[in-house]
Amino acid sequence: MIMRKSILLLAGIAGIIAACQNKTTEQKADSLAKSPDTAAMESKACYISLKNRDTVSLSLNQVEDAVTGELSYNLFEKDKNTGTVAGIIKGDTISLDYSFLSEGSSSVRQVIFLKKGDQLIEGYGPSEEKNGKTIFKDRTAVKFGEGIILSKTDCK
Repeated sequence: MIMRKSILLLAGIAGIIAACQNKTTEQKADSLAKSPDTAAMESKACYISLKNRDTVSLSLNQVEDAVTGELSYNLFEKDKNTGTVAGIIKGDTISLDYSFLSEGSSSVRQVIFLKKGDQLIEGYGPSEEKNGKTIFKDRTAVKFGEGIILSKTDCK
């Protein structure tokens, strides 16, 4: 009888140890799934343009090819525009929808930047309003280099 109780007790302890080892293995697998090597990489970058009395600032949060952030235009003797951006990155081109307030009304317009090294060059071209949003008429006609150039800076 004592031998039988001892065997049952040892079997119970062995079962508990085995269960703990399985849990540890599951925890390790869980932590590997969340490691930076396998998780979607997120990055943040900030850019600024200071020219004469004009300031333009852009902060971007990127997860894979999706990007969100904030954009602010403070141009001398013009209304300040501040709002949010959301869009995609394809190669060296960042295409965003800029939602902002200006003169008391909310607006949405498309903005496009070309990335060259540590700089973003804003694109300009003919635009039109479509479905309540200002967009470029022809994205292939967008010109870079004539407008605002933002340089990478430390994020605050």
